[in-house]
Amino acid sequence: MSAPPASVPSPAAPAGAGRKHRIATVSLAGCFGCHTSLLDIDERLFELAGRIELDRSPLTDLKRCGHADIGLVEGGLCNAENVQVLREFRRHCDVLVAVGACAITGGLPAQRNALDIGAILRDVYVARPGLAPGSRVPDDPELPLPLARVHPIHEVVHVDHFLPGCPPSADAIWEFLLALLDGREPPVTRGRLRYD
Repeated sequence: MSAPPASVPSPAAPAGAGRKHRIATVSLAGCFGCHTSLLDIDERLFELAGRIELDRSPLTDLKRCGHADIGLVEGGLCNAENVQVLREFRRHCDVLVAVGACAITGGLPAQRNALDIGAILRDVYVARPGLAPGSRVPDDPELPLPLARVHPIHEVVHVDHFLPGCPPSADAIWEFLLALLDGREPPVTRGRLRYD
C-alpha cells in the first residue's frame, strides 16, 4: 500500500470523431453523496449525455464493467468485496479518478480505524443489551469479510486523479469531467470544494 502520487498523468485523450467517451462509476464504502452530486449537475446531464456513454454505474444498474475511458470511484475500502470490486474496476478503466473524501482518505468510515473491529462486532452482535440468548457475530459466507481498517483506494490501486470534497460539488464534478473529456488537466478549484 502506497501514498498518492506526487504528480498525476495526463488526462484522458479526447475521443475520436463520432465516438463518445465511456464512463463508469462505482460506490464502495461511502454514502452515495458523490453520485448524488453527479446527478446535481441537473440539466447539464443532457449535454454530458451527448458526449459520453455510461457503463457500470448505479445510474445504469449494470453490474459488470466493460472497458471505460474514465472510471469514477467514490468510497473507501472497508471489506474484502470492496477490494475485489476496485481491482476489477481498475483493470477496465484507462483513467481512474478518486472522487470524494472516502475514496481519497477513507473519510468518515475510517473513523473506526482507531478501534478493534473484532471488539466492535462482539459489542454489536453479542454483548449489546436486548439481544436474544445465543446471539453471535454473523459468519455467513455470503457476507464480505471486514478489513481490520478502512483504506483509501490509492493504497490498493493506481489512481490517476483526485477530486476532493465531501461530497465534491456538482460544479466541481462538472468542471473536472469537462476537462477530462477535452483532454485537459482537470482543475481542482478551491472555491468549488465543500465538506458537508
